Amino acid sequence: MTLETVEPTQRFQEFFKKEKYRQRIAQLAISGKNSLTIDFEELYGFDQALAELLLAKPEEYLQYAGKGAYEQLRIEDALYAEKMEKEKVIVRVVKLLAKEQLRRLGSRNMSKLVMVEGIIVRSTPVRPMVQIAAFKCKRCGTINQVEQNGQFLKAPAVCMQPDCGRDGPFEFSQEESTFIDSQDLRLQEKPEDLPPGQLPRVLAVKLIGDEIVDLARPGDHVSIVGIVRAFAPSLQGMGKLRTFILQLDANSVEVLGKEPETSPPTPEEEAKILELSRDPWVHKKIMTSIAPSIFGNEHLKEAVMYLLFGGVSRSLPDVTIRGELNALIIGDPGTAKSQMLQYVARLAPRGLYTSGRGTTAAGLTAAVVREKGGSMSLEAGALVLADKGIACIDEMDKMRPEDRVAIHEAMEQHTVSVAKGGIVATLNARTAVLAAANPSLGRYEPNRTVAENISLPVTILSRFDLIFVLRDVPNKEADGKMSRHILEMHRRGLSPVEAQVDSELLRKYVSYAKSVKPELSDEALKRLSDFYLAMRSASESEGSPVAITARQLEALVRVAEARARVALRSTVTAEDAEAAIAIMKRSLEEVGIDMSSFKVDIDLIMTGRPKSIRDRLGIVLSTIMEMEKVTGIVERDTLVNELETKHKIPRGEIERMISQLLREGTVYEPREGCLKKT
Repeated sequence: MTLETVEPTQRFQEFFKKEKYRQRIAQLAISGKNSLTIDFEELYGFDQALAELLLAKPEEYLQYAGKGAYEQLRIEDALYAEKMEKEKVIVRVVKLLAKEQLRRLGSRNMSKLVMVEGIIVRSTPVRPMVQIAAFKCKRCGTINQVEQNGQFLKAPAVCMQPDCGRDGPFEFSQEESTFIDSQDLRLQEKPEDLPPGQLPRVLAVKLIGDEIVDLARPGDHVSIVGIVRAFAPSLQGMGKLRTFILQLDANSVEVLGKEPETSPPTPEEEAKILELSRDPWVHKKIMTSIAPSIFGNEHLKEAVMYLLFGGVSRSLPDVTIRGELNALIIGDPGTAKSQMLQYVARLAPRGLYTSGRGTTAAGLTAAVVREKGGSMSLEAGALVLADKGIACIDEMDKMRPEDRVAIHEAMEQHTVSVAKGGIVATLNARTAVLAAANPSLGRYEPNRTVAENISLPVTILSRFDLIFVLRDVPNKEADGKMSRHILEMHRRGLSPVEAQVDSELLRKYVSYAKSVKPELSDEALKRLSDFYLAMRSASESEGSPVAITARQLEALVRVAEARARVALRSTVTAEDAEAAIAIMKRSLEEVGIDMSSFKVDIDLIMTGRPKSIRDRLGIVLSTIMEMEKVTGIVERDTLVNELETKHKIPRGEIERMISQLLREGTVYEPREGCLKKT
């Protein structure tokens, strides 16, 4: 028996004599921690039998490992080892050889060490938990210490003092007890692991220890190594049930995610990133690497590139200026909008994809949930989970209007405010929004305004920095290229266009670039200012539409900053400003042109109506009011003749405007064929 207990501890100590682990153990004293992480693969290579025993009897062998590490610590740093005499060294194991599927966990895994991967859907606050409880005997004042396990606090049966030996009463003493941080998580299967037609399963995970609590947040993809436990739920007054519930006692947590802060680039990757940023064609390279399987749409890929990198946010004492860009794609069916959104959600360091019809306001912002105890708690929605990332919202026009309102605040102020059920909170949602919408008539009608083409309210349209229209227009040459691209892709099963930067490096590149804070140079400032003033001055003459507003100027600055960021430059050059102006012009020309006068009119996006139509509606209204003064009631035919002869407005347009005024309730029909202003 003695051989049995000595042997594993010594074997573990030999394993810890490796250079890598000696360094880690020496660092424990410097950082003041008491947990040591080991790679299971290395242990398996060192001693296969020991590694297999660790999987089969984790409870026992993790203690041996802890003792072995403590013995090694005494050699490395005897002073620190003396100090932490009471606390043992906790050994945390990562990277098991095989991962267990969450839905396959069952009775055969109980009390074994397993590794599962999944997404965290919920986490409780960190709460202290008693490890060794101290109870004071009220009769003799002796402190009795009881090690705790299980869910409930256990008092000693009798007092330890030999003279006393009575069974209480005892009083819990908080000062003398030792506590440790604990947290509960809910882990859900990853969507890609789901068998067809199944709902994702959930597993409760218990974290104990200061080093592993609060490591992962809801929305993160994690790999958790732990011991599978089962506990019997009990019914009040009936005792415990026969069917047990599985729970995982976590030993280590690794965030696999797309979270940029968790995985800084390695020196080799950093060298690659810097080399790429010095390339004069870096913008072109990154653009072609964005969704290479999607043919064409260069301007859209350019916009997506700016959206990924984003501008610089600034917090002034009185206002906060957002840095993230918002873009909207309006397109005919079959123009690869959803594919683009799905790709961006996968590529972005924190990306989420949701589709409009199945999305509610609470799911986008935050939901107030009633917990077991009856208290209310908040659960983060998509925009909050994508904080400092990108939220892709597909089919935005199909959302219910009351749900769509929830996005307003997040898009401009970058916060989500909730006041429900006694909870008043403001959460951060510094999210770039990439949205897609279909034209309301199925296809985009070039001779109608944007607001008429899509059923989105103007309040949302005006919050997008860039709006693009993807039209599916037959064109022999382009269609030939497109068909070759698609057919080649189906034949080879690969993208015909090779990505020049692979997606893993691109993700690291985006995260790395976020630390660059470009500033406007004088030339860039002058270019942007000249463009803005030129567009504004075109609107100064009487009767001209307003071409551009301050919102577009801010958007220009953001795009220029994003372009500088792509090349990791700390100043925004004139070239960046020109590129920003070019893409903004493209966006304005696609959506902000008044079809009747062919002038850029930002009111199309801001108010939904171009100035020319507003002016004509004004003429119709003033004519009605003048005629009312004379006759009291206006006959429709007389009004049409008056407008046609005096103001030279075509008859069809007059009829359309009158029906529009009737629809809006500005005028009404007291009886057939007669009009009166309300």
